[in-house]
Amino acid sequence: MSRVSDDATILKIKHEVLTEVAKLAFAGELEEKKENIPFDMIPGPTARFRCCIYKEREIIRQRVRLAEGKCPGNKESENVVQVINSACEECPISSGYVVTDLCQGCLAKSCKQACNFGAITVGNGRSYIDPAKCKSCGKCAEACAYSAIVKIQRPCMKSCPVGAMEMDENGVCQIDDEKCIRCGQCIHACPFGAVASKADVVDVVNAIRSGKKVVAMLAPAGEGQFGPDITMASWRTAMKKVGFADFVEVGLGGDLTAAFEAEEWAEGFKEGKKMTTSCCPAFVNYIRKHFPEVAGNISTTVSPMCAVSRMLKAKDPETVTVFVGPCIAKKSEAHEHGIEGNADYVLTFGEIRAIMRAKGVELEPEANTSQEASVYGKRFGNGGGVTEAVLECLKETGENTDIKVARCSGIAECKKALTLLKIGRLPEDFIEGMICEGGCVGGPSHHKSAQAAKKDRDKLIGEADKRGVHENLSNYDLDSFSMHR
Repeated sequence: MSRVSDDATILKIKHEVLTEVAKLAFAGELEEKKENIPFDMIPGPTARFRCCIYKEREIIRQRVRLAEGKCPGNKESENVVQVINSACEECPISSGYVVTDLCQGCLAKSCKQACNFGAITVGNGRSYIDPAKCKSCGKCAEACAYSAIVKIQRPCMKSCPVGAMEMDENGVCQIDDEKCIRCGQCIHACPFGAVASKADVVDVVNAIRSGKKVVAMLAPAGEGQFGPDITMASWRTAMKKVGFADFVEVGLGGDLTAAFEAEEWAEGFKEGKKMTTSCCPAFVNYIRKHFPEVAGNISTTVSPMCAVSRMLKAKDPETVTVFVGPCIAKKSEAHEHGIEGNADYVLTFGEIRAIMRAKGVELEPEANTSQEASVYGKRFGNGGGVTEAVLECLKETGENTDIKVARCSGIAECKKALTLLKIGRLPEDFIEGMICEGGCVGGPSHHKSAQAAKKDRDKLIGEADKRGVHENLSNYDLDSFSMHR
């Protein structure tokens, strides 16, 4: 079940660290033996990946700290996304414009003529850019007839949709927490594995060991990620083998969110108020940090993750809830948003599989007989899935469904819609915002890409019965908890 990825070596190291930490945590020996992990993984005397075994061991040490939910270095930050400085130091790329070997040393010297800062000189048959004078305006690249001037940008900086990645004076990347929306796109973009997220692995294992009632909650995007025969029943069996007391399909939370958001949309539509969805925490972070003027337009309905957590805690306040999915920003929602009753912990697919490996547990094929959500709730993880579910709820309650929705998949579409909303020119009535392209199924910590998992996902969801959203919710006590922030 290994993930096909261009960062397979990085993932192997990351998952090996997480597994070793989980093993020691289950044995109650983490504090005593965690300092041995770098030496056990990197015995020496020859380095495996880096310049020397000492740097490799330091990186492993910092990854152990991340697995404990701590910052990798001495600098404290609430941000779940962190830079491993010792790994980032090896990145040789500095941002800016450079002249490539395609330069023909042409007579026109259009690049030099286009530069307003005197940064370009010509000699020995080619052009040169003085980085001290260059302002990165890009005029030279536009002027070059041979496309010989290109902009070089660090992968992490290039992947960040909000410009939160910066470099310090030593060339090590830093994250501007005030800009960062916790989407996690930078994590897999870094070819040195220098960007990672804090994990709740140790806290989850300790909760299980302590005998608490710990419940695993699988994201709607999880269906189809691990093959056509890995069903919700497969997950329930595996989670109980690990030590979880129970398992819940968060597609049920999708039904809950859709039903209550539909009420908000119906009221907003009648009042002429335009609103945005609230289930994507990276989208909510994006609005609050980069479009604060429209923060009042965010739906007050809680996310599916929070909905299921509140439902479980309403039955038993001592329940510890653990969300599992492909999203990094869900960690931010759980630990930074301060929403009462939300999930206690969040694990990515890689982190839950590390816990499973520590216990010798595998996901095994089972009949697709367990269903806790409608098809609409199951599709919440797809781009446009929230809108379809809300429209279905409006239809089921006899409300007007003749409304227009801007279904935004990816940061570019979100930015366009929010800009129009900000200036009062949004033609649609509501905005569905998903920072990851394709929705949650395109989350940064997916096991398979949305395209690779589509066939299996469609098969599994296609086997579900056709119960309606409100028909499904009639089986639950909706008065026992609040669905609003």
